[in-house]
Amino acid sequence: MKAMILAAGLGTRLRPLTDQRPKALVEVAGHTLLEIALSRLRAFGIREVIINVHHFADMIVEYLQTHDNFGMRLALSREEVLLDTGGGLKKAAHFFLEDANCFEEPFIVHNVDVISTIDLRRMAQFHSENQALATLAVQDRETSRYLLFDGRQQLCGRRSGRGQKTELVRSSQQVQALAFSGIHVISPRMFAMMAEEGAFSIIASYLRLASQGERILAFRADEYYWRDVGRTADLRQAAQGLNSSAPEPRLTPKPH
Repeated sequence: MKAMILAAGLGTRLRPLTDQRPKALVEVAGHTLLEIALSRLRAFGIREVIINVHHFADMIVEYLQTHDNFGMRLALSREEVLLDTGGGLKKAAHFFLEDANCFEEPFIVHNVDVISTIDLRRMAQFHSENQALATLAVQDRETSRYLLFDGRQQLCGRRSGRGQKTELVRSSQQVQALAFSGIHVISPRMFAMMAEEGAFSIIASYLRLASQGERILAFRADEYYWRDVGRTADLRQAAQGLNSSAPEPRLTPKPH
């Protein structure tokens, strides 16, 4: 299985830490966010990863070279202009379509600023068993932007903003609002369905495809630890977790 780490963002919420380095190289308990994400993927047997880069991209190149790519096959997708999550994934499509069995094996997409213990193997199995086009790790927690799912865990809309504006793309008598965790499992056949161009959110593609009857499913990840570390306060809390005996993720040793 392959994966993509979304790491091209400017990291504006982490300023001034990101004034002189990319968000991916901000540290938590002595480990960069990029190392933590790669370590998580490697723990589940993933050895081939593409990383999109933009802000201080050359620093990431040098960092990976210094660490011998952490013993993995790593590729970079440079974005001269930020393409958002959907545009960034579409630009990296070649990485997932280069193998003969590319249309059969799903892949992981993981935000660089997310730390979690979500079981990626179990999530991928759920995705395959349900023949989903995409599977999103979601939790029942507070957020400013919710995704809406029906009783069969299929995406049917979203709710966002202070007024909690609701957008339904599929009719459903009852919906549940859940928070997306920035981790996806996607079938490569989705690339042929991504009609959007330029910079666009992958959520826009999911909603359009869900409206057309495609299976965009929720993987309930309530039992797992999860933290978005997009703000400095989040970094401090995550560092306490990584240095304690709490059930937060542990890092595997660096390859020598």
